[in-house]
Amino acid sequence: MTGTCSQTTTVCDASRHDLADILTIYNEVIRHSTAVYSEVEFTPARGESWFAAKAEQGFPFIVARDATGVVGFGTFGDFRAWPCYQYTVEHSVHVRADARGRGIGRALVLELMERAKAMQKHVMIAGIDADNAVSIGLHESLGFRRVGHFHEVGFKFGRWLDLVFLEIAIGDRV
Repeated sequence: MTGTCSQTTTVCDASRHDLADILTIYNEVIRHSTAVYSEVEFTPARGESWFAAKAEQGFPFIVARDATGVVGFGTFGDFRAWPCYQYTVEHSVHVRADARGRGIGRALVLELMERAKAMQKHVMIAGIDADNAVSIGLHESLGFRRVGHFHEVGFKFGRWLDLVFLEIAIGDRV
């Protein structure tokens, strides 16, 4: 594992057996935060489709687990679907509420960066709610730099949300 979480936390490939735990984490994030600009929770069927689509496209789906089970997950996919964007990915990382602040998010992002580099990707993008100072700080500490701030592009919990884009060059492609 490439992160800084405790010795008893491991990062590995997710399996379909992890989906219930992944969806519990993701749906809690959807319900209680602006880390995901959606109000629609994932059903088990939608989770299966999401997992299958990542596998079919060759994108990683990873989990962090400790003695209590899955404590976080991460994945990435195409930044844009057009061919000239093929070397750029956008990632998503979420940590279980009771496990935040232990370095799990950092370990997941670092592992995704390594996997993207191994897939000969060149740039990784992070789209983060502008009020999420913890996630922005984590990404900046890993070398991501802010490249865009979109004002009032999301609406959730009765208010407008700003989105910040950060990027990092992870490989020497082409």
